[in-house]
Amino acid sequence: MEVGQRENRRRTVLAHINVTPFVDVMLVLLIIFMVTAPMMERGVDVALPEVENAPNLSVAKDPVIVTLTQKGAIMIGNSKVDQPAKLTPIIEQILLEKDDKTVYLEADKAVPYGRVVQVMAAIKRAGVAKLGMVAQEPQD
Repeated sequence: MEVGQRENRRRTVLAHINVTPFVDVMLVLLIIFMVTAPMMERGVDVALPEVENAPNLSVAKDPVIVTLTQKGAIMIGNSKVDQPAKLTPIIEQILLEKDDKTVYLEADKAVPYGRVVQVMAAIKRAGVAKLGMVAQEPQD
């Protein structure tokens, strides 16, 4: 009888899954994603004009930034807009949700002045209260 009782005890023992290695792997992946996520959010490369003693603008919490690249492409965030005329309704829609009606324009210094003026006019037609031009300090 003693042997049978031992076998019954062995059969009643439940096997538990060890989740510690799984949790370790998940924590490592979480740290990797937290470190790499800010690097993945990349803006558009624009060579801004350099201005000495440029005024320090107070930037809103979530500013609306329109970028005009060297090739003449118009970008709002990561979204590309084909023509300046299509920019007006997009900005109007964005500004409906915002209290601050300020838009910042980043234009590459190689873009012709006429193209910059077209984009500025499209932004102003959208009912923008303030249009800020973004520049950078000269690099020594």
